[in-house]
Amino acid sequence: MSKSAPIRPKRINKAVYEAELQRLQAELVAAQEWVIETGARVLVLFEGRDAAGKGSAIKRVTEYLNPRVARIAALPVPSERERGQWYFQRYVQHLPTKGEIVLFDRSWYNRAGVEKVMGYCTADEYRRFLHQAPLFERMLVEDGIILLKYWFSVSDREQEARFRSRLNDPMRRWKLSQTDLLSITKWADYSKAKDEMFVHCDIAESPWWTVESEDKRSARLNMMSHLLSQIPYEHLEPPHVVFPKRPPATDYERPPLSLTRYVPDYASTL
Repeated sequence: MSKSAPIRPKRINKAVYEAELQRLQAELVAAQEWVIETGARVLVLFEGRDAAGKGSAIKRVTEYLNPRVARIAALPVPSERERGQWYFQRYVQHLPTKGEIVLFDRSWYNRAGVEKVMGYCTADEYRRFLHQAPLFERMLVEDGIILLKYWFSVSDREQEARFRSRLNDPMRRWKLSQTDLLSITKWADYSKAKDEMFVHCDIAESPWWTVESEDKRSARLNMMSHLLSQIPYEHLEPPHVVFPKRPPATDYERPPLSLTRYVPDYASTL
């Protein structure tokens, strides 16, 4: 019996969403402090359809985190030198060290998705990836890395609606690439590639977690809540802080303000 398509969820109330988002972000800050204190290594992969909401979810996750602790890895197209390396080599250098959280905005699974569908890799390279990816991830988990893989799922109708909304939005027009448009005509090919990837790479040590993303607000809350449930963090007492008294500036005289170049007060003209 085939599974029916997921019913589009009702859009969550904005006030409820913002209140819960803030609570989850506060928990993420607490988890960050635990990661720093314990030297844990957290690696999160964000994959899925174009326009499925991966980027906006990453923004909400990292909004209040320390960028020196929580890094985003969004790798560009590989260089000629990188194309001659072992496929996973350029990703290894971005893995977290002790006390770090790394979020991959697309990852080595490019090979199982866009590279496979668009013909950017050979059949041998593709088959080798499906064999090596589970081995690679088992090594990461065996070494103590907390590895989480999220697949953001969106329907073809919703994806196209989001693409069209970008077309007339000057703030987001840059997000609409030729690859995005081609993904509309290759929907079935991407579906087959995703299914094949899950068959080979949805393993017990690093399973795939699907995030239904018809409603972006719900998707963000669901993903963030799950992420927190997978990190065994505890709330730590913050160190006691004592503000020192500011000593009087007895040996300093400020230069005349006329010597300083100030940014024009544009705000006063509004």
